[in-house]
Amino acid sequence: MYINNHILVGKTAEEKELFILPEMANRHGLITGASGSGKTITLKVMAESFSEAGVPVFLADVKGDLAGTAFAGEISEKIQQRLDGLKLDGFNPQAFPVRFWDLYGEKGHHLRATIQSVGADILSIILGLSEAQEGNLAVAFAVAKDEELPLNTIADLRAVLEFVAENRADYNTKYGQITPQSIGAIQRALLQLQNQGADKFFGQPMLDINDFFQIKDGRGEINILDSVKLFNSPDLYAAFLLWILNELFSKSPEVGDQAKPKLVFFFDEAHLLFNNMPSYRLKRITQIVKLIRSRGIGLYFISQAPTDIPDEILAQLGNRVQHALRAYTPAEQKTVKAAADAFRTNSAFNTEQAIMELGTGEALISFQNENGAPEIVEKATILPPQSRMGVITDDERAHIVAASPYVTKYDAVSPSQITTATGKPFDPSAAQAEALAKYSTGVMKKDEPKSEPKAEKPITKTTTKTTRRGKSTVEKAGERFVTNAAGSVGRGFGGFLKKIFKIK
Repeated sequence: MYINNHILVGKTAEEKELFILPEMANRHGLITGASGSGKTITLKVMAESFSEAGVPVFLADVKGDLAGTAFAGEISEKIQQRLDGLKLDGFNPQAFPVRFWDLYGEKGHHLRATIQSVGADILSIILGLSEAQEGNLAVAFAVAKDEELPLNTIADLRAVLEFVAENRADYNTKYGQITPQSIGAIQRALLQLQNQGADKFFGQPMLDINDFFQIKDGRGEINILDSVKLFNSPDLYAAFLLWILNELFSKSPEVGDQAKPKLVFFFDEAHLLFNNMPSYRLKRITQIVKLIRSRGIGLYFISQAPTDIPDEILAQLGNRVQHALRAYTPAEQKTVKAAADAFRTNSAFNTEQAIMELGTGEALISFQNENGAPEIVEKATILPPQSRMGVITDDERAHIVAASPYVTKYDAVSPSQITTATGKPFDPSAAQAEALAKYSTGVMKKDEPKSEPKAEKPITKTTTKTTRRGKSTVEKAGERFVTNAAGSVGRGFGGFLKKIFKIK
């Protein structure tokens, strides 16, 4: 809850309110605890409070149970008991402004990026490349830029890699050694990525990161990335969130200290990002975490234990919520001790013992004060969410997405608009716009005549820059782009809407 300009998260047994100061919210934070200890509820309560404070939020929904934020909750007997115990006044069930996103375009606005915008660094993480292979991938990106070859889809990148491999003798001197073995390894990794469905992510129209910063009726919009399917590919999930984080960092201007954040980013299952990460990549992420606060963006990592997060990152997280941990082995006992040592000691209880005795919905909390110093740790009960807890139906989700202004921007895409990759603003047809308007108002009937968008003519050729090696080689590469791109179009969210509304 947002009360008296504070992000209220929990209360102690002595009725002391524990809250995040909005001006300190961009000092980042950490939510940890064992499975079932209440981390998701804490995330949900914090997201709601930030929204009430007029701060947009981005979070990933890996289990599907955060989607209920779009609907008002109910005061059940269990929740009423918690409210009575907290002696919490002013609690009102309510819905929050939500935008649903989906990398696959099935349960939210189709979230895409071009290969070029993702970049060689993050793509290397997605592909799990070695340092040498990453170097060859960087060469491919450089050649594509210099030769003005498009890099929008996986098909584009495959064609560029093949082009670079065939002409590596001409590029070795300028860009460094190119090896067929590394190119082959990259191609195999791309094939595995395609098998995970990632080709639906790469393409046009690309996400405008500014769409995450929207405020509706004074409340920040909560951008929920449906990650139930995405989480089946943990490496892709982690790298994709890293790409969004990098986009926020690179495209947000410096704003200095603010009365409240411009956006709060929750990184759930954060341990996946740091698993087996080499030091040279960790340095880049650490740099982003340190500097992004000056962009007015707060980062909150969610994982099972503080030890899941590298020390370089952990040192930047000033607002902490620790749920219960269990310690059955020496390694687990060491983890609990490390979690306890991260807090300022409270003489009223043993921190290490308290961590192992916390019940569901209870946590040890330490937030930063107005001077930026961490407060003494307190044992508290987390507030209940004001919105619905649990999953929502496909019909409920479809109504929310269809009413969004982003439908025509990201979802109604023709094949030619995806594959031409001209970079021009998306311009849906009048027929598509009319149909989508009917979806949002719910007036379309099953037997009502529908306007079908005009069929787009297939692309038959493309042009590229003539290089010093001769026109035919580059034209051949261009032909590969067109041939491969022609089969890269997915159903998108339009098919999902039609199914939900029973439209033929």
